Amino acid sequence: MGGGGWYYVPKVWSPAGGWWPTPVAWKRNTTICAFTVCFISSMIFKISAEKERRPIAPYKHIPSQKWCKHAKEDDPSLS
Repeated sequence: MGGGGWYYVPKVWSPAGGWWPTPVAWKRNTTICAFTVCFISSMIFKISAEKERRPIAPYKHIPSQKWCKHAKEDDPSLS
Protein backbone atom coordinates (compact mmCIF):
# COMPACT_ATOMS: atom_id res chain seq x y z
CA MET A 1 0.00 0.00 0.00
CA GLY A 2 1.72 3.21 0.96
CA GLY A 3 1.17 6.53 -0.71
CA GLY A 4 3.85 7.97 -2.92
CA GLY A 5 7.48 7.50 -3.61
CA TRP A 6 6.94 6.43 -7.20
CA TYR A 7 5.15 8.26 -9.98
CA TYR A 8 4.36 6.65 -13.31
CA VAL A 9 6.23 8.27 -16.18
CA PRO A 10 5.94 6.73 -19.63
CA LYS A 11 9.27 5.92 -21.25
CA VAL A 12 9.17 8.38 -24.12
CA TRP A 13 12.20 10.06 -25.66
CA SER A 14 11.79 13.70 -26.58
CA PRO A 15 14.27 16.17 -28.08
CA ALA A 16 12.94 18.77 -25.64
CA GLY A 17 14.05 16.74 -22.63
CA GLY A 18 11.17 14.37 -21.99
CA TRP A 19 8.63 14.82 -19.25
CA TRP A 20 9.21 17.74 -16.85
CA PRO A 21 12.40 19.00 -18.49
CA THR A 22 14.75 21.24 -16.56
CA PRO A 23 17.84 21.58 -18.73
CA VAL A 24 20.79 23.15 -16.96
CA ALA A 25 22.01 25.45 -19.75
CA TRP A 26 18.78 26.18 -21.62
CA LYS A 27 19.61 29.87 -22.16
CA ARG A 28 23.01 29.09 -23.66
CA ASN A 29 21.58 26.32 -25.83
CA THR A 30 18.79 28.58 -27.07
CA THR A 31 21.28 31.34 -27.92
CA ILE A 32 23.53 28.92 -29.80
CA CYS A 33 20.57 27.57 -31.78
CA ALA A 34 19.32 31.07 -32.61
CA PHE A 35 22.75 32.18 -33.88
CA THR A 36 23.11 28.97 -35.90
CA VAL A 37 19.71 29.43 -37.53
CA CYS A 38 20.48 33.09 -38.32
CA PHE A 39 23.89 32.21 -39.78
CA ILE A 40 22.57 29.43 -42.00
CA SER A 41 19.63 31.60 -43.12
CA SER A 42 21.96 34.46 -44.05
CA MET A 43 24.19 32.13 -46.06
CA ILE A 44 21.16 30.75 -47.96
CA PHE A 45 19.96 34.32 -48.58
CA LYS A 46 23.36 35.37 -49.90
CA ILE A 47 23.64 32.43 -52.29
CA SER A 48 20.07 32.92 -53.46
CA ALA A 49 20.63 36.63 -54.17
CA GLU A 50 23.77 35.84 -56.19
CA LYS A 51 22.03 33.22 -58.35
CA GLU A 52 18.69 34.96 -58.91
CA ARG A 53 18.02 35.71 -62.57
CA ARG A 54 14.88 36.92 -64.38
CA PRO A 55 14.90 36.16 -68.11
CA ILE A 56 11.63 38.09 -68.51
CA ALA A 57 11.35 41.50 -66.88
CA PRO A 58 8.68 41.52 -64.15
CA TYR A 59 5.41 43.39 -64.67
CA LYS A 60 5.61 45.07 -61.25
CA HIS A 61 8.50 45.93 -58.95
CA ILE A 62 9.70 42.95 -56.90
CA PRO A 63 11.40 43.65 -53.53
CA SER A 64 14.21 41.18 -54.23
CA GLN A 65 15.38 43.42 -57.08
CA LYS A 66 16.95 45.70 -54.47
CA TRP A 67 19.54 43.10 -53.47
CA CYS A 68 19.66 40.90 -56.58
CA LYS A 69 23.08 40.90 -58.24
CA HIS A 70 21.77 40.80 -61.82
CA ALA A 71 18.63 42.97 -61.45
CA LYS A 72 19.93 45.86 -63.56
CA GLU A 73 21.03 43.50 -66.32
CA ASP A 74 17.73 41.60 -66.37
CA ASP A 75 15.36 44.58 -66.09
CA PRO A 76 16.30 47.61 -68.21
CA SER A 77 13.76 49.85 -66.40
CA LEU A 78 15.98 49.81 -63.28
CA SER A 79 18.93 51.46 -65.02
